[in-house]
Amino acid sequence: MTAMSANTNAEESFMKIRFTFGEDNFTASLHDNPSARDFVSMLPLNIKIEDYSNNEKITYLPRKLTTEGSSPFGNERPGDLCYYAPWGDIVFFYANYRYSSGLIRLGRLDSGIQPLLTRGEFPLRIELL
Repeated sequence: MTAMSANTNAEESFMKIRFTFGEDNFTASLHDNPSARDFVSMLPLNIKIEDYSNNEKITYLPRKLTTEGSSPFGNERPGDLCYYAPWGDIVFFYANYRYSSGLIRLGRLDSGIQPLLTRGEFPLRIELL
């Protein structure tokens, strides 16, 4: 198997999750990788979501996820759902960004970034669909 086909397989969706905060509900399709599977093992979660920088919202998990099998990726774009291993947080990108060391793509938002544009800090519910 070539590196390109391995990356393609890792980005195939294997599960959907729902996020709820404020008046917003949205879903994401997770990729089939060790970090995403570890994330799913924690669900459901009731935590908080907050603004960070000018292109993302973040939420801290109760524990760090595995980084097994992680590798640099390209094609970064708004709507990516990632895990930032050094801080142990989930990152929801709603504007352009660039890959940085420690970032692991978990999946993609299914219906766009609109819910992430609501500024502020909110209780966040994450659950399997």
